[in-house]
Amino acid sequence: MYVVVDIQGQQFKVQEGQKLFVHRLKAEEGSEVEFEKVMLVDNDGNVTVGTPVIEGAKVVAEVLSHVKGDKVLVFKKKRRKGYQKLNGHRQQFSQIQVKEIIA
Repeated sequence: MYVVVDIQGQQFKVQEGQKLFVHRLKAEEGSEVEFEKVMLVDNDGNVTVGTPVIEGAKVVAEVLSHVKGDKVLVFKKKRRKGYQKLNGHRQQFSQIQVKEIIA
């Protein structure tokens, strides 16, 4: 059984017990969070598609940790003008584990 759920504007295909990284959640480590924007449920070939979401379906997950992603370097340059600019960024992520799918 898997579902497609919307977590902070991104869609994820999740199953029970799966670990994944999502954008930083405003929740403490070890706490449980619920996501109610379930868009699709596949229960052993029986597919239910929401319009746009399925009423009463939700995903319960536990926040495992808060981490930083890899550094992304943004380099800008204009040739023959002497213009160079280097900028770095590290995205904040939360690692969650799906505990239960209620559909």
